[in-house]
Amino acid sequence: MKTTLLALSASLLMGTAASAQDSVFVGHLVDYTGPTAFVGKAYGPGVYDAIQYVNANGGIDGTQIELTQVDYAYKVPEAIAAYKAWSGRGMVAMQGWGTADTEALISFVAKDKIPVYSASYSAHLTDPEGTNPATKKPAPYNFFYGPSYSDTCRALAQWAASDAEEKGIENPTFLHAGDNHPYPNAPKEACKAYAEELGMTVADPVVVPMAPGDFKAQCLTIKESGAQYVYLGNLGGSVVALLKSCGTVGVEANYMGNVWAGDYVTIEASQAEKMIFPSSTPFYGQDVPGMDLVTKIAQSGEFADGGKPTHHYIRGICSAYYMMEAMAWAKENGGITGENIKKGMYAKENWVPEGLEGVCLPSTWTPTDHRGLMTVAINQGSYEDGEVKIERIDETTLPRRDDWLGL
Repeated sequence: MKTTLLALSASLLMGTAASAQDSVFVGHLVDYTGPTAFVGKAYGPGVYDAIQYVNANGGIDGTQIELTQVDYAYKVPEAIAAYKAWSGRGMVAMQGWGTADTEALISFVAKDKIPVYSASYSAHLTDPEGTNPATKKPAPYNFFYGPSYSDTCRALAQWAASDAEEKGIENPTFLHAGDNHPYPNAPKEACKAYAEELGMTVADPVVVPMAPGDFKAQCLTIKESGAQYVYLGNLGGSVVALLKSCGTVGVEANYMGNVWAGDYVTIEASQAEKMIFPSSTPFYGQDVPGMDLVTKIAQSGEFADGGKPTHHYIRGICSAYYMMEAMAWAKENGGITGENIKKGMYAKENWVPEGLEGVCLPSTWTPTDHRGLMTVAINQGSYEDGEVKIERIDETTLPRRDDWLGL
């Protein structure tokens, strides 16, 4: 299932044989050993298992997806090297991963007309034509399932402002805590602007490394700021370490994680209390029609021996299925090429992949707006009496403001 760059040469030798078959080639970047492996090992198998499940059940109307997965350990040069090798092999689409590498590849994939379905939800990937003058680089071939980091942070800021009003907190303060890196930084300015628009004070951001450590110094800075609402821009071990360190020095704040920072594993490891985090799918086992298909996919792959996927795994399934349904449209409309797959992404409105009703939320992409989903569910998770308890406490659908496109 896992492939390193050293294995690429062996994969390339198979290209000629594969081309003689009714198949198309998709590259899959994952992080199973780098700084984001905590969630990469949950999301990556979701993509992989979904594609293998479809292959085992007839493929894309008979066409098999030849999938090569590379663990690039969150290193941008290795991601670019893998992309170049794959594009030379006739790749029609790519399942990507991180923000730094996905943004570094924007111009490459646009030139080569290869759609990329990333696990980076950077809003910088959502303006396909550069419609917003503030957009740094148009991203016509970039897609992702779910609201952007900026929009989820805006939804959290909206929740915080409402929560402060209910609690009678005057002049509530919002603070961004995360590494100085493209992923945590992606929503920083957008969220700051919206929090201020909502009447909140925004404290200076606190830099917290992605790698776990002793973060008492950062926590003391958070405490001194007086921030009641702290946005967690990192994930996994870093978030766990920050919450524990802040508990040690007595920080009293509402912690709001980004979509990768909140899951039952993190809540259990940190023994968090009332951690707020967004989601764009239900959690595994919830009673929705599409959970049956999710269960079949999980039990045919990564979870064949049992276990409980996090919702990151389910988002990976959604990402793969949107790509594969666009491929099915492309096959009926000129063939499965990158350009036709892109057109397939615009063929439907309020679109849910067949069989995943209630799992993947209705999404719409257009040639001028790649913000597929503007609805954000907000959850509260706590570790109580030896178990994790998660409840949905709010849901909001943000407006498609023109000034937010690409930002």
